[in-house]
Amino acid sequence: WGDEGKGKLVDILSQEYDVCARVAGGSNAGHTIVVNNTKYKFHLLPSGMLNPHATCVIGNGVVVHLPSFLNEIDSLFEDAEQRILLSDRAHLVFDFHQHVDGRLEARLGRNKLGTTKKGIGPAYASKAQRNGLRVGDLQDWPYFESRFRSLCQHHVRAHAGLEIDVEQQLAFYKSIADRVGKMTTDTIPYINHAFETNKRILVEGANATMLDIDFGTYPFVTSSNPSVGSVLTGLGVSPTKLRGIYGTVKAYCTRVGEGPFPTELDVQDEASPGYHMKTIGAEYGTTTGRGRRCGWLDIPQMKYSSQINGFTCLNLTKLDVLTGLDTIYVGKAYRDGDGNILEHMPANLRTLEGVTVEYEALPGWKEDISTVKTFEDLPPQAQAYVLRVQELIGVPIRWIGVGPNRLDVIDRGEGWDLNHS
Repeated sequence: WGDEGKGKLVDILSQEYDVCARVAGGSNAGHTIVVNNTKYKFHLLPSGMLNPHATCVIGNGVVVHLPSFLNEIDSLFEDAEQRILLSDRAHLVFDFHQHVDGRLEARLGRNKLGTTKKGIGPAYASKAQRNGLRVGDLQDWPYFESRFRSLCQHHVRAHAGLEIDVEQQLAFYKSIADRVGKMTTDTIPYINHAFETNKRILVEGANATMLDIDFGTYPFVTSSNPSVGSVLTGLGVSPTKLRGIYGTVKAYCTRVGEGPFPTELDVQDEASPGYHMKTIGAEYGTTTGRGRRCGWLDIPQMKYSSQINGFTCLNLTKLDVLTGLDTIYVGKAYRDGDGNILEHMPANLRTLEGVTVEYEALPGWKEDISTVKTFEDLPPQAQAYVLRVQELIGVPIRWIGVGPNRLDVIDRGEGWDLNHS
């Protein structure tokens, strides 16, 4: 369900890549990276921005709230604009999309979805309804102005009581058109030419497979496809260009927002492992600040995600958070009301909410692992946990996170990547 700590791996990998790209979602994503005790929080920009030699691409599948985008640039780096390419086909998120997002969520009451209220869903709705505006439209002002006025009228008619200061908004977008224009390009020929000239390209996912609008716990999902398919549709590349596909998963499970959570634990009871995970793991959303729900690692979820994405290896993060627990459980299988093991991830939420989880218990460890640099130097119980998770999922675990800093990661090497084996 996201918040897995993928930003750190992207940061580590991006030091060796020429191009880093985002392909789906918007500023509802949140990645936190700690460098020399300084926290960098990314929402729309690829975490690869921390590599001063990388070009960062915002692909056509992303939806962009330009005020937030420019604020993020200004808050992070002085030279950022020289290294960012913004797809002219990427759709725009407007302030009124965010207002509509909040109003729709409030209207649901107890049945709320847990949206970040960043306007992502309404912006994708405008895209699907074919009345949205794209980044490139800003360079044709008469066209942009006409389309913007029509889009505002559509939303005001559709949402009683919604007020939009159209003239103020137009003045703002006219004032930033030149600045945005310098970053805007057709990223499709750019990315394909980069591939053809042997540039190394890293695509950074956002959200998670269980939040995918097609494959996730619908309707408690995001509004895009944060699975491997979005790399193709959100960047404009063919399937034959994909090489390594890296999945990121915590050593335990978390979720922000609403929806079923089969392995969930109590995070309020100080004696609960869930409380341990939330406090030691600092489980609060980068984008929303909301406390995350916590639970044991869910193997059926991971096998389902691996089936969809075809991972060549995994990045297991925050193993250090489990330090101190006497016993660690892994959710190994789901059983239905009749006690039968479910062989597939159920699409029906009532079925998923009603499953009984079959757990496997593994011994914990007490040793501090935050300075460990090799797999062999981990406590035997920690090694056993990693190897058992790897066995149950059926995908090699290459990277293991053992602390919050960017270098607190064990890399077992390319031999632990199916792409190279």
